[in-house]
Amino acid sequence: MDNNQIKKADLIKMKSVALSVLGVAVICFFIGFHYKIGWLKAFSEAAMVGGIADWFAVVALFKHPLGIPIPHTALIPNNKDAIGQNLGTFVSDEFLIKEKLEVKLDEFDFATKATNWLKEEKNAATISSLVVENVIPGVLKTIDDANVKKFIQQQFEIKLKQLNFGEWIAIGLESLSKDDKQAQLITNVLTILAAELEANKKEIREKVKNATPWYTLGVADKKIADGVFNGLYEFLDMAKQHDSSIRKKINLYVLNFIEELKNSPEMQQKITTMIIEFTQKEEVQDYIGSIWQELKQAVLADLEKGEESEIKLNLTNMIRNFGSNIQNDVIIVKVNNFIKIDLLGVLLRNKKAIGDLIATSVQSWDKKEIADKLELEVGKDLQFIRINGTVVGGIVGLVIYFVEQLM
Repeated sequence: MDNNQIKKADLIKMKSVALSVLGVAVICFFIGFHYKIGWLKAFSEAAMVGGIADWFAVVALFKHPLGIPIPHTALIPNNKDAIGQNLGTFVSDEFLIKEKLEVKLDEFDFATKATNWLKEEKNAATISSLVVENVIPGVLKTIDDANVKKFIQQQFEIKLKQLNFGEWIAIGLESLSKDDKQAQLITNVLTILAAELEANKKEIREKVKNATPWYTLGVADKKIADGVFNGLYEFLDMAKQHDSSIRKKINLYVLNFIEELKNSPEMQQKITTMIIEFTQKEEVQDYIGSIWQELKQAVLADLEKGEESEIKLNLTNMIRNFGSNIQNDVIIVKVNNFIKIDLLGVLLRNKKAIGDLIATSVQSWDKKEIADKLELEVGKDLQFIRINGTVVGGIVGLVIYFVEQLM
């Protein structure tokens, strides 16, 4: 049974009690009339008058008594527009006052109540459950994957354009040039080149053979190839020597390249453009775009773990920590003042609109609907008026009877 059904049952019960009291008065009247009991007849007559009069008054608030359209009855439904307007004006003028609102907001101490509530693990878990079970899945379902993929790719390109890769490379190479790392790096590169040269002898000989004229009949192929190999080996061996002229030229080239990277916007732009062009390749773009899909699948897989979800556990701890961390007197005061100032500002700036909203809401209700709603809320208490009217009327009638007897 919901709340309205309980109220309706209580109202019916109280109406029955009031009617029963009036019924007792009617019975007493017939007894007094039949047996000529003056005081009982006087008591019951006045009780019936009082009970019926108050029944009429109570019923007249909500409807026409017995369905008869007597003037000045069904007061609430017939005057609902005026009631709504007066109620809206009363609330805005009497309740939405700065001084009264400030006192109530200070007494409420929203920040302390909120932080105490958030600190409780059960409450934090309730919020996190709501987020992971409804908010996150709902958001993921409404997101267009293609748009997200495009957005990530665009943002990635924008961020790349903001970075000066040339300057970064220059700084990295400069740090290498200040110690033996550059020399070791060059030696390693030369060693790798020599190893690759040896590993690709056959392919190089084939290229030499294909490049020589046919009329040499292959006689010069081997000599030419061996000459190429020997020259390259000799060059690489000389370059490996730290005091060789080739090594010095390589070092000088590296230093000049570093300086150009540091000081030439054109060179820096070329490096950045080259990297951005690389990222524009379809394979790279697909990989960048797949980041969202992988992230989405990881989130959904974690949410399926229920109570073991890392997202939910971390969110719960974050909410609890938030509640604990802001429980500082200074922060509490700041939060309360912030809420008070903002809320006061909103309420005071819109007090007329709030009053108009109340008035408009009441005016939009159906006449019977507003009568039924109000009777359901206050009708139970109004039945005591009928009971009191019956009892008090009887007592007054009794007093009048004895006064008449004494006179």
